[in-house]
Amino acid sequence: MGKRDTGWLSAFTQQAAQRAPVQRGAAGDCGLLLLRLTFGLFMAGHGSQKLFGLFGGPGLTATGRGFESLGYRPGKVFAVIGGLSEFLGGLGLAVGLLTPLAAAAVIGVMINAMATVTGAHGLWEADGGVEYSVGIAVVALAVAAVGPGRLALDRFFPWGNGGWAEAASALGLGGIAAAITLSL
Repeated sequence: MGKRDTGWLSAFTQQAAQRAPVQRGAAGDCGLLLLRLTFGLFMAGHGSQKLFGLFGGPGLTATGRGFESLGYRPGKVFAVIGGLSEFLGGLGLAVGLLTPLAAAAVIGVMINAMATVTGAHGLWEADGGVEYSVGIAVVALAVAAVGPGRLALDRFFPWGNGGWAEAASALGLGGIAAAITLSL
């Protein structure tokens, strides 16, 4: 007879023990940290513009009116959802915490931005196109795929090494959230 199953915690710790941590050099981990901090804090700042009016942003009421003009109703509710997705997703990427979920939040917001604002203007940012949104979404997806590195809070969890499942989760959850939001 085998060992008695002790539930999900046992499965979690066994799975974590089986996955060897990704070994990168110090430069690779510092590079990932730099990437996460740059894009994560920019996204968090962008969300704080919407939510709190910081960094010259319009604040929640004006952002809500802008969302209403794009067809999101009630605009203020969608402004909170978008602002929190940017703010919390950005902070999660920056510190490397719940990285696949943080990446999903950022990807979902960028898909919505492409579908409602920038998509009609073509590719290049100079014309108001999708270039910036695609770049942000790809960085978030790449961080989910390769993992946030050893200089991240996720280093203690199985998803902290990244991988196909983490990348697929980030892309899938971000896509589903964007599809639901766009269909409302």
